[in-house]
Amino acid sequence: MTIYQNLIAGEWVGTDASENISPSDTKDVVGLYARGSAEDTKTAIAAAKAAFPAWSRSGILERHAILKKTADEILARKEELGKLLAREEGKILPEAIGEVTRAAQIFDFFAGEALRLTGEIVPSARPGITVEITREPLGVIGIITPWNFPIAIPAWKIAPALCYGNTVVFKPAELVPGCAWAIVDILHRAGLPKGVLNLVMGSGSVVGQAMLDSRDLGGITFTGSTGTGKRVALASIEHNRKFQLEMGGKNPMVVLDDADLSVAVEAAANSGFFSTGQRCTASSRLIVTEGIHDKFVAAMTDKLKSLIVDNALKAGTHIGPVVDERQLKQDTDYIEIGKSEGAKLAFGGEVVSRDTPGFYLQPTMFTEATNQMRISQEEIFGPVVSVIRVKDYDEALAVANDTPFGLSAGIATTSLKHATHFKRNSEAGMVMVNLPTAGVDFHVPFGGRKASSFGSREQGKYAAEFFTVVKTAYTLP
Repeated sequence: MTIYQNLIAGEWVGTDASENISPSDTKDVVGLYARGSAEDTKTAIAAAKAAFPAWSRSGILERHAILKKTADEILARKEELGKLLAREEGKILPEAIGEVTRAAQIFDFFAGEALRLTGEIVPSARPGITVEITREPLGVIGIITPWNFPIAIPAWKIAPALCYGNTVVFKPAELVPGCAWAIVDILHRAGLPKGVLNLVMGSGSVVGQAMLDSRDLGGITFTGSTGTGKRVALASIEHNRKFQLEMGGKNPMVVLDDADLSVAVEAAANSGFFSTGQRCTASSRLIVTEGIHDKFVAAMTDKLKSLIVDNALKAGTHIGPVVDERQLKQDTDYIEIGKSEGAKLAFGGEVVSRDTPGFYLQPTMFTEATNQMRISQEEIFGPVVSVIRVKDYDEALAVANDTPFGLSAGIATTSLKHATHFKRNSEAGMVMVNLPTAGVDFHVPFGGRKASSFGSREQGKYAAEFFTVVKTAYTLP
C-alpha cells in the first residue's frame, strides 16, 4: 500500500507509517500515513522560517490565485473527499460532503480577502506628520487541529494564515490524516512555493511537543481538548509567542413552555446527536421548563427511536460510529457515571453491532438530571445528553450559564422578549434562537468564552486579528 508522506520544504518525505482505520469498519484500512519525528518537525519549522521573507512579501494576486484554485478543486472533488472524510472520521456521508463544501467556501472567502487587504492613513496630532496603520503577517504559524472536523478546521486555519502572508507547519490529529494530506496536496499543486506550507503528521507527544518547544514559531492556533490547550498556552507564554485556543464546550439548549415543540425537538436532536455528538458546539444539556418538559421528553424519545445508527457510508444512516475505541469507552463510562449519579436513562446507552465491525453507540438521553452532576458539567463528546427540568426562564438562564464553558448556547421560544434577553445575557460566544447550537457560517466569527476559547476569534475578517500584527508608522515629509 502506498505511503502518504509528510510535506517538508516542498518535498514528500517519510517511510515510517501507520494505518488509518475506519471507525465504521475496522477491517477497512483507509491508507498508510507517515508518522513524523521531532527532527522532521524541526526541519519543517526551519523550512517555513526560510520561506517566510519571500512569501510575506508576495503579491496579493499570487495568494488569491492559489487560494482560489484550491477552493475550486476542493469543491469539484466534494463527493470524493466527502467519502474519504466519512471513512476515516465516521461522519455520515451527507454531513461529510457538507463539511468539504464548507472548506471550499472558506478558501474561496480568503482568496477574496487577499484582494481586500487594507490599512489606514490618519493625520498625526502633530501638524505635518502622516500616520500609516497597516497589518503585517505574524510569521511561522503552528497549526494543530482535532479529529472531529478533519477538513473544515484545517481550512479555517490554513486559509487565513496563507492569505495574510504567513508560512505554516501543520499537524493534524492522528486519527484523521487522510483529509489533512488531501488538502495539503491540493495546496501544494496549486503553486505554493517550497516551505510555505509543511505537513507533519504524527503524535501530539512527538510532533506537537516539538512545535511547542520551538522558539521559531510566531504563533500557534490550536483546537482540541481543554487540557492540551492549557499546555499550548503555558509553552507559548514561555516563548512569548502568540496563541489562539478553541477548546471544550458543555453547551445548553433551553426549551421554554412557549416553544414550538417540533422546532425544539429538531434543534435539540440535531445539536445533541448529529455528527455522533462529536462537536464542540453540540448541546449536551437540554434545559427544559416544567410546563413543556414531559411533552418534550416524549417527543424527543420518539425522535431518537427514528434515528438509524449505522455505517457512515450507508444510505439512510442518521448517526455514524464514535470515532474510535477510546472515545467509545469514554462515552460508555460517562453513561455509567450518569446512572450512578441518579439520573434516569430514558433512552439508549447501549453499544450496538452492525454488519461491519465498528464503534456504534445508541443515542443516549438522561432525564431527571441536575446541573451539578458530572454528566451535566464535563464534556463527554459523544451522543449523550442530559435533560434538566427548571421552573421558568430565569432559572433556565441561570442554569445555562452555570458551566465552566461558554462556546455556544441555544433557546427554543416564540417569545421575542425571552429571545432578546437570552441573546444579551447568555455567557456564550455564539447564541442560536430556534436553531441547533452546532452549525455556523464560514464568513462570520467563531469562538467562545470562559474555558471554551482564548484569544481572538476564528473565521471571517476577524481571523486577521490573530494572523497579523499591527504596525504604526509615522512620516514627516
